[in-house]
Amino acid sequence: MKLELKHILIDRDSPTFIIAEIGVNHNGSLELAKKLVDAAIDAGADAVKFQMFDTEELTTRQADLAEYQKKTKEKNQYDMLKKLELSSAEFIDLKKYCDKKNIIFLATPFDLKSVDFLNDLDMYAFKVGSGDLTNYPLLKRIVETDKPIILSTGMSLISEIDQTIAYLRGLKENLQISILHCTSSYPTPEQQIHLKVINDYLNRYPYVIGYSDHSIGTHIPIAATALGARILEKHITLDNTLPGPDHLASIDIKEFKEMVQLVRLTELSLGSEQKQLTENEKRVKPLVRRSLYLKSNVPIGTVISENDLIALRPLAGIEANEFEKVIGKVLRVPKKKHEPLSWTDFND
Repeated sequence: MKLELKHILIDRDSPTFIIAEIGVNHNGSLELAKKLVDAAIDAGADAVKFQMFDTEELTTRQADLAEYQKKTKEKNQYDMLKKLELSSAEFIDLKKYCDKKNIIFLATPFDLKSVDFLNDLDMYAFKVGSGDLTNYPLLKRIVETDKPIILSTGMSLISEIDQTIAYLRGLKENLQISILHCTSSYPTPEQQIHLKVINDYLNRYPYVIGYSDHSIGTHIPIAATALGARILEKHITLDNTLPGPDHLASIDIKEFKEMVQLVRLTELSLGSEQKQLTENEKRVKPLVRRSLYLKSNVPIGTVISENDLIALRPLAGIEANEFEKVIGKVLRVPKKKHEPLSWTDFND
């Protein structure tokens, strides 16, 4: 099943759609948000993505911080998130800015009001974070917008994913969905990534499969591309030392640009599933494959034995894989040392 975002069609054979996840790395600053948009464009991203929420609709004041969030020095999730909010007016400004810069604007809504607001902004698709995979009220509201859904699956069992997909399809049978493998650990160590899950998703679901990355560096997204991920999401930052919960699990713009370039090279290298000769191989093959030659001068009437034969370059007669068919044949012409053999050299 394909996914349509503005003028871009994403399916299992399309170029990888690369999302620069800005998230809350703007630290509540519209100016910083725009700088990150510009940086993502320069790096070659297809889209930028933000997170939109009303803290009052997202968490209680008692919710503890996750371990990776404690570096913010806030007392709880409420205090941390409140400082990272952007206003509705700022989101309108950001959407216009992205449209002007010709990059796709995406956002993850964390509450019903944000869904409605982003839908009114004419956003092309909704991203659902891993924490809301079982938030059916939120999912229902998103389905009602009739927009594609990009669903992250961190912290999820297969049974939970299957239940959510069944719920979404029950609401709308032909809903456009993409499923992203994800590990909700910030940053994610390699031994917790389990990229082979992408293979399982490709076999299990008829949707575009992608990968949302929280690892350090660029090597994991490259591997995900090779495995078949056709949507990649990666957090970006202008400075990993900035305050805020996600900067440490993000890559800087230089690394992100390198990642985009490597993804595009990886796509070129994937090529076709059918084994075939390239044009270069067609030229090289006769020079390095081996034919059957004679080790010494051999007179007419000789019965060829294995000891008479040697496999040498270039490929100029009977190929070396047919040497057993040559043994026992009688020469009808004399042959010189290192002269290639052909079938016409033998009596029938």
